[in-house]
Amino acid sequence: MSVSAVVGAQWGDEAKGKMVDLLAQEAHIVARFNGGDNAGHTVVNQYGTFKLRLTPNGFYNPDTICVIGPGVVVNMNTLASEVETIQEKGIDLTDRLWVSPRCNVVMPWHPMLETIYEKAKGRAQTGTTKRGMSPTYADKVSYNGIRLYDFSSQETLTQKIRTQLAIKNPIFEAFGLKPLNFEEILEEKINQYEGLGAFVRESFGLLHETLSKGDQILLEGAQGALLDNNWGTYPFCTASVPLSGGACAGLGLPPQTITRVVGVAKAYTTRVGAGPMPTELFDEDGRTIQDQGQEFGTVTGRARRCGWFDAELVRFTSQLNGVTELALTKLDVLDTLPVVKICVGYRSEESGEKLRHYWEGDAHWLEACEPVYIELEGWGESTKEARAFDQLPAKAQAYIRKVEELVGVRISVVSVGPARNETFSL
Repeated sequence: MSVSAVVGAQWGDEAKGKMVDLLAQEAHIVARFNGGDNAGHTVVNQYGTFKLRLTPNGFYNPDTICVIGPGVVVNMNTLASEVETIQEKGIDLTDRLWVSPRCNVVMPWHPMLETIYEKAKGRAQTGTTKRGMSPTYADKVSYNGIRLYDFSSQETLTQKIRTQLAIKNPIFEAFGLKPLNFEEILEEKINQYEGLGAFVRESFGLLHETLSKGDQILLEGAQGALLDNNWGTYPFCTASVPLSGGACAGLGLPPQTITRVVGVAKAYTTRVGAGPMPTELFDEDGRTIQDQGQEFGTVTGRARRCGWFDAELVRFTSQLNGVTELALTKLDVLDTLPVVKICVGYRSEESGEKLRHYWEGDAHWLEACEPVYIELEGWGESTKEARAFDQLPAKAQAYIRKVEELVGVRISVVSVGPARNETFSL
């Protein structure tokens, strides 16, 4: 058997979609195991540029089946729009997209609740996408969720929507919002499901049959490990489990079947929304990285916060996920910088000269820590034309080897641009 997982080794936006796009060329199944349409990825291939939030990245390969597992929450409007966009490019998904009926559905009240939560927090806002992810997952674990299964019975669906509106509408009224209308929601959701119903089918049997044949399965994670609800910078995190271990529950796979874990990290660090980010830059170097890297969110359009590569964080997430190899993306963004820095740990008031690890404290503790850097000379020339490691400037090669040494994981892939052919193996 051959099961590979692609996970984000930072705070998301690491170009996981590009890595999945590359690896999916030989995969029988590409399966998404967590998150919802709050996660965006941009894929550039022979069919064009796709900005997707839910559809797994194997869609372009006619021999690949795309699976959305029960660990994902589905905004049906988003998924229907993506299916339409993909099929308009001449890519048929009829027998190639499987969406688990166990998936919970993002309902109209979920974004409203998330907006209320964020406003109530004031300056302590988490900085969510306001697409309703956390309320959807909260409903799921509190037995208030609506699943795709429920659309097979209008009686069940009707009863569940009525129950939830009886709970949610008083909250909206208390915050001065207009209550939601039952008939409008029921009609809207039934219409959306009619367009997607042909894709709703349980993938457990398909996955295990594929395992028994020894065919390749590629697992696609959304967000980054540092947004995990347990191990990320809580409460500035996500509602699902973006770790390699989350793929097991999110798809129904035994842990021992995952034999390869590809951690994806940018050659620098970015973050969207609130929360600590020790290496964040507020100077000209930070602006250069943001401009050269086009660091604006796929889903929200928000400018990403930018900083130096944090080896302490990526070493931690590599250990957490059991990363077997690392893909380093967007190396070319650093081409013009005269000096590049790498964070090797932190110091706090009580630590003195001793370096501290990320896992020693919480988000508030990390906010008060100061990063400790090593400096390397920049290479001062373009890497965009490189198609092999030995074609990179010597100082860029040295940067890659230093990152590899500090993280403790072999770097197997380097990316120097958004296109598929601007990526090479080491």
